[in-house]
Amino acid sequence: MALPGGQRSACRQRREQEDSKPPRHGRPPSDDGDGLGESRPALCFGLVKLGHLAAVGFARLAALGLDVAITTRAPDFAPRVLEATGGHGADLVVNAVGGTVFAECVRAMAFEARLATVGYVDHTLKAEIDLQALHMKRLTLFGVSNKMRSADQKAAGVPAFKTHLLPAIADGRIQPLVDRVFPFDQLTAAQAHMEANQHLGKIVLKISD
Repeated sequence: MALPGGQRSACRQRREQEDSKPPRHGRPPSDDGDGLGESRPALCFGLVKLGHLAAVGFARLAALGLDVAITTRAPDFAPRVLEATGGHGADLVVNAVGGTVFAECVRAMAFEARLATVGYVDHTLKAEIDLQALHMKRLTLFGVSNKMRSADQKAAGVPAFKTHLLPAIADGRIQPLVDRVFPFDQLTAAQAHMEANQHLGKIVLKISD
């Protein structure tokens, strides 16, 4: 069975968090409805989940466990995060968008919070860092990528993934979120659906029955 890399990354982020205080609030920024892989395992870890997504299907996400929906395309969500958490801020932030929201992610973080950068779909690779916030709030900033890891390093994360996520997949607590299935001969229509940026979850191409 092939599993989304985002869920394996989320497992690493959460397990690494156990070296620090347990998070109360997690906020996974995402560019669209397809960036949900990192947030689904949060259901199993007891996080208050705040979603920063395009305005699609929030009722469906609420049914899956989203606690607070923040609808914006701009880096202006920190006040909403602070409001939703009673001024506490997010203990764990997963940034799959990139540099355009990096500084705002830092502004949304709680004392001793952690920020995981897992991608940069906005193609913005440089961002402002507020050193005063980094220093005063004792923040931890780290990247999650397998690109430079050896086979042994990749394998080292498998036991925790098996222990903490596979049971949730097996019993149905974590399920793939599929937006729409297209026959393979409708590849152009599938691409147009993706580019319309109104999907929530994965767009699947069906090769055969």
